[in-house]
Amino acid sequence: MDKVSGQKSAYSYLYPQIAVYDHRMLEVGDGHRIYVEQSGNPKGIPVVVFHGGPGGGCSPYMRRYFDPSIFRIILFDQRGCGKSRPFASVDANTTWHLVADVERIRVELGIERWTVFGGSWGATLGVAYTQSHPERVLHLVLRGVFLARQSELDWFYAGGAGQFWPELWAEFCDAIPDEEHDDLIAAYHRRLFSGTYQEELRFGRIWSRWENALASIGSNGAAGEPAPDYARTFARLENHYFTHKAFFERDGQLLEDIGKMANVPGTIVQGRFDMICPPHTAYALHKVWPKARLMMVGQAGHAMSEPGITQALVSTMDRIGQEMR
Repeated sequence: MDKVSGQKSAYSYLYPQIAVYDHRMLEVGDGHRIYVEQSGNPKGIPVVVFHGGPGGGCSPYMRRYFDPSIFRIILFDQRGCGKSRPFASVDANTTWHLVADVERIRVELGIERWTVFGGSWGATLGVAYTQSHPERVLHLVLRGVFLARQSELDWFYAGGAGQFWPELWAEFCDAIPDEEHDDLIAAYHRRLFSGTYQEELRFGRIWSRWENALASIGSNGAAGEPAPDYARTFARLENHYFTHKAFFERDGQLLEDIGKMANVPGTIVQGRFDMICPPHTAYALHKVWPKARLMMVGQAGHAMSEPGITQALVSTMDRIGQEMR
């Protein structure tokens, strides 16, 4: 296990802004079209980026973790979010739909094997995809590991993280009547899918503020007001997935099925003080995954933009690029 700390600004570690050379809307069935883009070197090492959420969407910032002279960088918006359409739709939107979409992208782009790069929910999806298609993955890079176990959902939505942020947790809870506090995910589900836009918007903002406020180690709890449509979409998609336990057959499935990806090399980058996805999960994955390297980043939380996290991710991709050239 490596320990990493970062003192400089996160931006000092990133590659300059990288232009997109190809973008398209890909029909994936069930009425869904997903946005896919490519940047960097068209003949380079393919790397596909899985954004967080579910529902977070990709951003130009995510291209900058990769040397554009070495990597062919593929970003896409998962079903229902970002530039994908229909926007905010939860119909035919499960983990296994997303895994199938990733394979469709790979085939569409004519890629035999690629590196998979994902954080938070993107780490969940990255592990699920790799276990489904281990022969397609050159290297799996994970950040802020979340595996959608009940214990992880309980940490964030049943009071664990709330012990560190009691005032923010009170805001999250106080929006719901006391008699529904035994299952806040279900309580929010009723409101986020009420069919009344203003109610969905109100509770989407509260749900999103709770998560956003805890993302950075430097947070003072003031996360700002998320954009209305983004907050509603992000909250609805996350809640949809968490209500259905991320559509896994059993709790702890990804850890139990680690043998399916035992031969895939990997790197795990984890913030020591991650309040959203605590280090215990990353450590548990590292212990059962023989080819994984764990980089524990001191003085860092959950956000991809934390200086130490950024440094570790960029150095990891530089190392992978040099090894594969």
